[in-house]
Amino acid sequence: MTTCKERLERCLDDAAIPHEFQRHRSAFTAQEVAQSEHIPGRMVAKPVMVDADGRLTMVVLPATEQADLGKVTAALHAGAVRLASEDEFRRAFDDCETGAMPVFGNLYGVPVVVDERVAENEDIVTQAGTHAETVQVSYRDFERLVHPLVADVRR
Repeated sequence: MTTCKERLERCLDDAAIPHEFQRHRSAFTAQEVAQSEHIPGRMVAKPVMVDADGRLTMVVLPATEQADLGKVTAALHAGAVRLASEDEFRRAFDDCETGAMPVFGNLYGVPVVVDERVAENEDIVTQAGTHAETVQVSYRDFERLVHPLVADVRR
């Protein structure tokens, strides 16, 4: 079975997107990732999985922020949005460690909403399928590949 990192690397290589993978000690929160990589939390793009009218959707925020479900609902023009359970999203990202999926929802057929603060970064860092690996790409390349909806979705 292909790993998440292999899937991600193949996608980035096929799109000719410069990227850099990093290994660090295991980190289970986006803030811990930022600390272990010695980068500002605003550079670490973390996924928050929601159920929007029955459809799994990825909301991407800076490590330092939390999702505002009311704003997510408005941005998606959804009737109802709630946080997805681990069981709901674990199946969609079956080649990733639980909670360590990258913000490339397009690789899994999952729509992506990016908070406008993430879009202000020149580069972003995201987990690469494990709690000990990340990948860094330019935000512009990420946006070109993923085609996310960009909106203010943070508290």
